[in-house]
Amino acid sequence: QVQLEESGGGLVQPGESLRLACAASGVITIPLSVAWYRRGVDKRRAWVGGITTGGTADYEDSVKGRFTISRNNAKNTIYLQMNNLKPEDTGAYYCRHSRDDGEYWGQGTQVTVTS
Repeated sequence: QVQLEESGGGLVQPGESLRLACAASGVITIPLSVAWYRRGVDKRRAWVGGITTGGTADYEDSVKGRFTISRNNAKNTIYLQMNNLKPEDTGAYYCRHSRDDGEYWGQGTQVTVTS
């Protein structure tokens, strides 16, 4: 099984930056493919971006050019660098990993961007 734990959220003003971390533990194979999701007021998790095992990252259109996903394989940690934050980026951010035995989610970390 895989355990995921997000951290790094906080309360910021528009234009500021945050770096979220997704720490993976358990029985894992690195490099780890991870997707980031955001749960907004509608309580649905919307895809934000992801990184493949090969290191290719992709992003939802609204965050392209502002968010960057990276990995530190030695620490089994995936990062989401969030620059130029906007109020619409507000939500609980989750990392997700899927494999043959199921999908794994972290508990989320809250990002609040005030106006």
